[in-house]
Formats: sequence, structure tokens, C-alpha cells
Amino acid sequence: MTTDCPEDPARRIWLTTTAATGGVGLTAAAVPFVASLAPSERARAIGAPVSVELQGMQPGELRTVEWRGQPVFVLRRSAEMVQSLQRHDDLLADPLSRRSQQPQYTANPERSIKPDFGVIVGICTHLGCIPTYRPTPGAADIGASWPGGFYCPCHGSKFDLAGRVFKNVPAPTNMVIPPHRFLASGDLLIGSDTET
Repeated sequence: MTTDCPEDPARRIWLTTTAATGGVGLTAAAVPFVASLAPSERARAIGAPVSVELQGMQPGELRTVEWRGQPVFVLRRSAEMVQSLQRHDDLLADPLSRRSQQPQYTANPERSIKPDFGVIVGICTHLGCIPTYRPTPGAADIGASWPGGFYCPCHGSKFDLAGRVFKNVPAPTNMVIPPHRFLASGDLLIGSDTET
């Protein structure tokens, strides 16, 4: 068998070494480039769903968690609190939440999936203040007709225990209900309402 090139072991080693070095260099350059295309830890933290353990929450207890840089109120409503949501529609500006932002599956008087759990973005829709939790009905500093809910001390906006805004206050709409779902474990996942 004849060949046009004489056998040169040194040349073969040089070509193999050059190809291997080039492959390693290409991989070393590609890894940071591909990693730069992934979202940063901060971006993941800002948009990622947040899990909330509900076990042990007592009726009337409020927990505040952070989701997308915003406080989210998780309220375990007592049976009396749930019943009270049916009794003061005449005090509310939008009792049926027609002008509000909430998922379709919370289009009910409780604005929730489970009546005893309220999940509400804890930001006043007037100027973005954080309302205080004032569950006691008839609070003297708020008014005798106060059924309990969230009160914004900045400018006096009032919301009921479902985050629905009262009439004649500065806030224009009900508080926002974020996407959420209850997991099989009983925990709450805020920021996702579909199985992933």
C-alpha cells in the first residue's frame, strides 16, 4: 500500500495535542457564555414562587412573607371572620371585585381558594403604603361600623378581611390577590397557580 505522506509520529502528536487544547479552550470559553444566559440569583429570587408553611396557623393569625419584593399577607380567617365578609357589602366600593386584580379562581366574596385563608398583596392601592392588620370590629379610632380588616394609617384607606376597599377612602381599588395554590402537603405556594 502506498501513501503520499510519510509516517511522522511527532506531527501526529502535535496535531492531536493542538486539537485537544483547542477543544478545552472552546469549552472553557463556552461555559461562562452559556452561564451568562441563565437568570441571575437575584432575578430568580425576585420572580420565583414562595412556599409558605400553613401548619400550626391559628384562626385570626396573620403571616407576612415577601414575594417579588412585596409583602404578601397570609391570613388564617376564623369562621366568624368568613361570615363577616357577607355582611358589609354596602360599605364597600367594589364588593364583587369587578375593578380589581385577582385570579379568576378567587372571584368570590372571600377572594380566596379556601375561605379560611386569605392571600393578599399587602400594599395599599392608593400610594403603596403597607396597611396594618386591624381585625377587631368597631375599633374606636377607625369607626363603629368597622368590621375588621386592614387599615392604612398613611391616608386612611380601609380594606376588609378579603382586601376589598371601603367607600369614600383614597384607595381606588381592592388590594391585589397574587396567583397562588395549595400544595398536596398543605403548604401554600405564592406566585404559581399551575402545576409545574
